[in-house]
Amino acid sequence: MNVVHDNAPALPPRSQPTTYHEYIDFLKQQLHSPSAITPTLKQQHNNDKVRIQCQVRARIPTNEGGEMYLYLYKNNQDTKEHLAIVYGDDIRSRSLDNTWENETIMNRIVRGAYYGRLEEVVTDESRNLNLNEDQTRYLEEQQAKAKAQFAQSSNPPLVRIHSECFTGETVHSARCDCGEQLDEAMRLMQEAGRGVVVYLRQEGRGIGLLEKLKAYNLQDLGHDTVAANVLLKHPPDARTYGIANAILEDLGLKDVMMLTNNPDKIEQLEAYGSIKVVERRAMVPRSWSSTPASSPLLGSKELDKYLAVKVRKMRHLLDVPQGAEK
Repeated sequence: MNVVHDNAPALPPRSQPTTYHEYIDFLKQQLHSPSAITPTLKQQHNNDKVRIQCQVRARIPTNEGGEMYLYLYKNNQDTKEHLAIVYGDDIRSRSLDNTWENETIMNRIVRGAYYGRLEEVVTDESRNLNLNEDQTRYLEEQQAKAKAQFAQSSNPPLVRIHSECFTGETVHSARCDCGEQLDEAMRLMQEAGRGVVVYLRQEGRGIGLLEKLKAYNLQDLGHDTVAANVLLKHPPDARTYGIANAILEDLGLKDVMMLTNNPDKIEQLEAYGSIKVVERRAMVPRSWSSTPASSPLLGSKELDKYLAVKVRKMRHLLDVPQGAEK
């Protein structure tokens, strides 16, 4: 990793590692001397208020030529790693900026708590992460200037609160449109240059992958997606959005344009009192749009049934095409 700016003082000459094990030892000395102590979040007791903490951020270039920042959050409600996919340089986590015990400027850079862009800081001249006093002072001054220049727009960004769906996103199941919705939300945000996907680990509308696969078998016996959950002694939708609300607050957002068909999602979010949905934008499936794909989508019959049930039984705000429930 190259972390010293052109204008920073040069590092003193040093012998370079000559073996793999020497190289590993060398890297450990760079990253862990001294070690920053990761703050802890105590687990929930007696309905404690939701508390979240962004522990790392990284820039992610996309295959479409754009980029996003991926924020990883811990919380006091569960042990899962929830995420925020952020488009735009003006949306930033507040908890990411908190200083950790024993933390150096280089620790902050490694966990993504830097301002500006890393190419403003790094060069190809050194791999040494142990900076001397002059180099440390230079980076601290550079970061202070970049922080002073940071300003967040008050314009409402596009936001999607998206629950993890292994079957729809990874194995392309035709039993839901989750993968399509995630792709479309990210496409719209990249096009707009600004937006946030809050990615919650709530597989199967909150029942988990194990129970979700059981529900799939019940669907093959003729039950719909709602009935299958209930037959397994789960609510039709067990998802909650307290962590999503806390993440959006942490990102400094108040007014948002929500990409969703689900009124329950809006109602739950606004009930916390800190986020206002100023506009809802529908997520119309390709097979139901006025300009559908040129070739029919495989598995669209099962998808049509699923979407129709969401409209009929779960209040989703979509116009069901004629014949979609057959």
